[in-house]
Amino acid sequence: MIINKNTVFLVVDDFEPMRKVTSGQLRLMGANTIITANDGAEALRILQSKRVDIVLSDWNMPVMTGLELLIAVRTDERLAHLPFIMITAEAARERVKEAIASGVSELLVKPYTTDHLASRIEKAMTQRPRSITTRSATLAATHGTAALPTLPAPPTHPVKQVPPSILIVDDSPDNLLILSHLFMNEYSVRIAHTGEKALGICQSNEPPDLVLLDIMMSGGMDGFEVARRMREHPTSETIPVIFVTAMSGEEVRHKGFELGAVDFVTKPIDPDGLKQRVHNFLRYVELHKHLQADYDHMLETARLHEDAEHITRHDIKNPLAGLIGLVQELEGEMKNSKHAGQLRMIEETALQVLGMINLTEELLKIETGRFQLNAQPVKIGDILRRITEISRTTFTEKHLVISVDTDVPLGEEVPQVLGDATFCNSIFQNLIKNACEAAPQKSRVSITLMDETPLRIMIQNKGAVPAEIREHFFDKFVTHGKQGGTGLGTYSAKLLTEAQHGSISSEISDENNQTTIIVTLPRYLESAVSKALRLL
Repeated sequence: MIINKNTVFLVVDDFEPMRKVTSGQLRLMGANTIITANDGAEALRILQSKRVDIVLSDWNMPVMTGLELLIAVRTDERLAHLPFIMITAEAARERVKEAIASGVSELLVKPYTTDHLASRIEKAMTQRPRSITTRSATLAATHGTAALPTLPAPPTHPVKQVPPSILIVDDSPDNLLILSHLFMNEYSVRIAHTGEKALGICQSNEPPDLVLLDIMMSGGMDGFEVARRMREHPTSETIPVIFVTAMSGEEVRHKGFELGAVDFVTKPIDPDGLKQRVHNFLRYVELHKHLQADYDHMLETARLHEDAEHITRHDIKNPLAGLIGLVQELEGEMKNSKHAGQLRMIEETALQVLGMINLTEELLKIETGRFQLNAQPVKIGDILRRITEISRTTFTEKHLVISVDTDVPLGEEVPQVLGDATFCNSIFQNLIKNACEAAPQKSRVSITLMDETPLRIMIQNKGAVPAEIREHFFDKFVTHGKQGGTGLGTYSAKLLTEAQHGSISSEISDENNQTTIIVTLPRYLESAVSKALRLL
C-alpha cells in the first residue's frame, strides 16, 4: 500500500458525518495526518498554506464546488501535480467529461467501500499527474501537423453476473420469513432483525443493493434512525430504502422521504405489488452500477491521449535535435550554394517543429491563465521573410505570388516586435498558411509590415471568409469547407497575439472577394544609449 504515516490527506465535504467517516476509513488504511474542509474555498486556503499529498473532494458543495476546486488546483503551478479524487453520485456524462477534461485523477462513484477507496487512492498516487485538458490532437492540429489517430477503447473484461442483493430488516421472524421467501428465487436475500445488524451489513465491504426496512423495531434503534445513519456513511449513503411498515399518515411519510426513502409499502403487504416495486428500483440500481465502469473507461481513454501527447512532446525532441545537428554539420561542409540554401530551409523547418513542441506547454499556460510574458526584441521582418520563402516552396503547385514588404526605406533598420519569437513564428506561420490555402490558383498573397507604433502586420489574399463563420472566425474549432480542418489555426493565432499584449482582427470585402488579417504587436523601442552602444 502506497499510504504511509507521512501521507497528508485533505478531505473536502460539506457534510460533517461524511468527513468523519472518510477520515476513519483513511485511518484504517494507515493514514495519520488528515486535514478536513467543509467546502472548496476553505480547501483552497488550506492548500495554499499547508503541504497536502492528495485531495479527496465531494462534487456538490456550497461556496465552491468540487469541480471549481479541481480547476483552481490544476491552474496553480504549485498545486497542479496533486492527485485529486472526485467523489460523486453524478450521473450526467457531460459533467463527468468536464471533470476529466479538468484533470481529475480518479472518479469515485457513490456508494463505495473502504477497499474500493483504497484502490482509487493507490491509482491516483502512482500515476503521472494529469493536466487540465487533453491536448494531443488539438495542439497537433493547431500547428498544422497531422492529428493523432483516435485511440482504441481500453480492453474490457466480462463482468460476472451476480444477482442483485436485498437486505430485509424487521424484528418479526415471521415477517422476515415471508419477505425472504418472496424474493429468494430472483435475488440474493439477506436478513437483519435489529437496526445495529442492518447498519453493519450496509456499511460493510459487501453492502446490499436495496433495503426493505421496517420502521417500528425493538432494540433501541427504529427504522428512521437506521435510515438516518445510513446517509452518514459513503458505503450506505445512496442505497435505496423502501419502508415496509404498519405506520401510516402524512407525517410519517414526510419524515421517511426526508431521510431518503424511495417508497413506502403498508402492511399487510400486497406481494405482487411489492415485487414489482422492488424490480423497478433494482433496474435503476443495475444501471447505476455501470457508472463506475463507464467513468473508468472515459478516464482511461483520456490518459491514453495524454500519454500520446507526452510521447509527442518529449520523446520526439531528442531525435529532432539530432537531425538539426546533422543538418548544421552538412551545411558547414556544403560548398554548393543551392544545396546549402536547401539545407538551411531543412534546418529552419526542423527548428520550427521543435519550437511547436515546446509551444504546447505555453499554450496550455495561456488557456489556464498561468502564462507570464518575458518580452524580448523580436526580428519580425526575418520571421516574415523566412515563412514567406518556405510558403513559396510549399505552395509551388498553386503558382501563387507571395510577397513580403517591410514598408521601410532601403538601408534603414526594420522595426522589431517586443514579444516572444516562438509565438510570433507560430502566429504568422498559421496565418500565412491559411491565406495560401484559401487563395485561388495564380493569385497573390501579400504580407505587409507597417512602420507604425504599435507595429501592424497585414496578410491579404483573394477569397472572402464565408459569411456564416465571420463573426466567430477566431473562435475555437470554427472551420468551413476545409478537408481535415479543425478551426484551431486562427484561434491559436489570437491566443498568442493577445498573450503578447497585441490584437488581431479581420477585414472581409465581398466586393473585391478579399480577406485581410491585421495583427498589431508592441514595438520594441530601443533607447538612444542602447543604440549608440550597439553601433560602437
